[in-house]
Amino acid sequence: MGELARRSGGPLLALVAVVAFWLLFRPEPAPADGKVHIRYWEKWTGAEENGMRKVVEAFNARQDRIHVDYLAISQVDQKLLLSTAGGDPPDVAGIWDYNVVVYADYNAIQPLDRYLERDGLGADHYLKAYWELCRHQGRTYALPTTPVSVALHWNRKLFREAGLDPDRPPRTIEELDAMSERLTKRDAAGKIVRMGFLPTEPGWWNWGWGYFFGGRLQDETGRATMVTSENVRAFDWVKAYADRYGNRDIQVFQSGFGNFASPQNAFMSGQVAMVLQGVWMANYIHNSNPSLDWDAAPFPYPADRPDLVNSTPVGSDVVVIPTGAKHPNEAWEFIRFLQSQEGMEMLCDSHWKHSPLSRVSENFYRRHRNKRIRLFYDLARYGNTFTTPRVGVWREWQDEIKTGFEQFWINGKKPAEALAYIDQRIQPKLARYHANLNRN
Repeated sequence: MGELARRSGGPLLALVAVVAFWLLFRPEPAPADGKVHIRYWEKWTGAEENGMRKVVEAFNARQDRIHVDYLAISQVDQKLLLSTAGGDPPDVAGIWDYNVVVYADYNAIQPLDRYLERDGLGADHYLKAYWELCRHQGRTYALPTTPVSVALHWNRKLFREAGLDPDRPPRTIEELDAMSERLTKRDAAGKIVRMGFLPTEPGWWNWGWGYFFGGRLQDETGRATMVTSENVRAFDWVKAYADRYGNRDIQVFQSGFGNFASPQNAFMSGQVAMVLQGVWMANYIHNSNPSLDWDAAPFPYPADRPDLVNSTPVGSDVVVIPTGAKHPNEAWEFIRFLQSQEGMEMLCDSHWKHSPLSRVSENFYRRHRNKRIRLFYDLARYGNTFTTPRVGVWREWQDEIKTGFEQFWINGKKPAEALAYIDQRIQPKLARYHANLNRN
């Protein structure tokens, strides 16, 4: 518990938190049915929870030795650390891929390699992009559940109104800018009422714009590479939108956006005609604006960099076995079913997502409700995939990027200066992180 307690603000604070957590979430005694009951904590609620419950029920029904008790847990990443520190973690937990490195560094999750080797599972069972998200320092600490790739979504009706071919999305960044200009509208008073494209909507991948221009955030030695010509070019392109349309006008325009998962979402309400969004968007469109005439295609690339075609950030929900789990072998049996083609396709279909596996049945595609599901799978399999740096200080790095981004988007600073600021702030933190890893 010492390392976890120290990083959580001191032994006393950690102890109080663990005790409070145990009082709230202590498990009920297992039923006397002769089965091994394993506890599975997952972050999903609503339809996503129901999708995983079907997988759990299928596993429970096909054998009589193990029973999975599913519990939806808010803030599961924080509570998993607390329960592990307190010596009473669940047997299986669902977290996010960016948690894997931190939890592995804390020794809060177990390597799965011995199970993988025993059952003949390895890199060839998965798409490379998602397999690599689960590994850290040569070990596999997690396995993917529902994956994510990202594409440009566009409103076909607004394309027609602007005199654009609704079947012809922009292929290059230059075409994206030109189409955005034609799709943008202001009222008689000059107020923006519609944007063709807005780099800050939804703003979830501001860290990744450099990759679309051939940049990256980190080199092979672990140093940050914020100030490169590719990254500067990318953020100059982003800033050009604020300069062209006015950052104050854009802020007023964005203040009228509704919640993401609602009909008032900027894309679903027609306020933004093109948006960078993930594979999940079809589900939200279905629930909030099923009549929307939309389509999706790879995000554009710079005209002078055709090698960057089909670029996409990737990520994934993952499952882990916490350190100190009471039934790790039985936990693996459930995870093994989840990682089968049957279990994975059952789950990903219910979540409207593509599979992270290297083999997918045609029936999965035939019944899938996302009409562009093959696009998202192919982007992850064949595209120029990228993800956040796999370092334990990524959250701090992300905060620095957010601050630097605001410096040029809102305050008018030059992107090169903002990138230099980020680099200066994060480099010492990265150095300390890698030094600690080497000592351990």
